Amino acid sequence: MNDSEAFKRANSAAIRFLSYRARSEAEVRTRLLRRFPSELVNQVLATLTRQGLINDSEFAILWKQSRDNHRPRSAFLIQRELRAKGVSPDLASQAVADLDEADAAYRAGQKYVRRLRNLGFQKFSSRLWAHLGRRGFNSSTSRNAVTRLWAECDQQIDSSLRTESTELPFFESSEDSEYD
Repeated sequence: MNDSEAFKRANSAAIRFLSYRARSEAEVRTRLLRRFPSELVNQVLATLTRQGLINDSEFAILWKQSRDNHRPRSAFLIQRELRAKGVSPDLASQAVADLDEADAAYRAGQKYVRRLRNLGFQKFSSRLWAHLGRRGFNSSTSRNAVTRLWAECDQQIDSSLRTESTELPFFESSEDSEYD
């Protein structure tokens, strides 16, 4: 097998690996080093970088957007995930610089609150607090989100009780009753 054939095989393996989702340079390098020598991997990575198929700053921004839209987490946790994927600390911090943690904590809690609606405040707050902590939010951000979500949940319960109480037949006045 000559060098150009090996290069083609390594290049197609890298493109196939990139076809599933965006990857960092370190992820592609690690994957290619399983099957190909390091000199060949460096050539393939240089080619893919020139073609714009590998770009760590774009990858970091895409990763942050995906996490923020689908599974909200704190900036700290997203940075840690990016560093684990081989993105430099500077690029990771730049990617999460515009993340609104209060909004992300609120959105992360909104999904979880549906399970906690029938609980008292103590259990509601402790479970939601733990949920937000697992997503990397600090205590002040978590406290604000828990307070806001409890107030909204409490208002929804109050408004549903008010509408139910007006619809119940035993609240009718005796003047309107057909049995008098």
